[in-house]
Amino acid sequence: MKNDEIDFKIHGDDMQFVEIELDPGETAIAEAGSMMMMEDGIQMETIFGDGSQASGAGGFMGKLMGAGKRLITGESLFITTFTNQGHGKQHVSFAAPYPGRIIPMDLSQYNGKIICQKDAFLAAARGVSVGVEFQRKLGAGFFGGEGFIMQKLEGDGLAFVHAGGTIIRKDLRPGERLRIDTGCLVAMTDRVNYDIERAGGVKTSLFGGEGLFLATLQGPGSVWIQSMPFSRLASRVFASAPVSQGGGGQSSGEGGIGGLFDLFNK
Repeated sequence: MKNDEIDFKIHGDDMQFVEIELDPGETAIAEAGSMMMMEDGIQMETIFGDGSQASGAGGFMGKLMGAGKRLITGESLFITTFTNQGHGKQHVSFAAPYPGRIIPMDLSQYNGKIICQKDAFLAAARGVSVGVEFQRKLGAGFFGGEGFIMQKLEGDGLAFVHAGGTIIRKDLRPGERLRIDTGCLVAMTDRVNYDIERAGGVKTSLFGGEGLFLATLQGPGSVWIQSMPFSRLASRVFASAPVSQGGGGQSSGEGGIGGLFDLFNK
């Protein structure tokens, strides 16, 4: 094994966090700002690059390339490492940034590579490389919902991915196709063919509420689908916000509990 072998436990239901157990000398890497709590023997350090190499290893150019890959995906140039400097087992926990699920992925079971949406990565064992995967098809890049650049997780250890709502894994046989909403893809294995197709006729595309295109996933391989993409959640929150706060606003005549409170605020 090139990566540190870590143990973990996921807590919670809709607002989850993952607790990672580190033996002496073991290290976990995580996105900046995701740490929830850590025990006294854990040393936290911010490093330049993707955290796939030990501190001081790889040279400046290797770290610069790793940082550049993270910058392309919209992430910070830096990543945070958490190392057990004590003599016994220590624990560090990382929290999900919004309601959803945390998915543990043992990369050694997926030929050492998983492709996921740009903001999906949460934490991993030291040695996991966080890189970029470019869409080779123009249609999928423009209309696939994920853009031309996705995250690529490589290694043979554990990585933790986060997405919104409920997440389901689908295992596709060779040639089997699955059509999904363009924003619902979380991750897929390397051999899955990712493309787009028209959602239907003109009337269906314009008034069906599903947009002009659907994403198509063709096996063999595994895909992970989310029920509540963050963009959909954010748009609903924005639409419900008062107009004075820059949102879409709601009519003061709407019924329900919100309308009852409005009576007392006037």
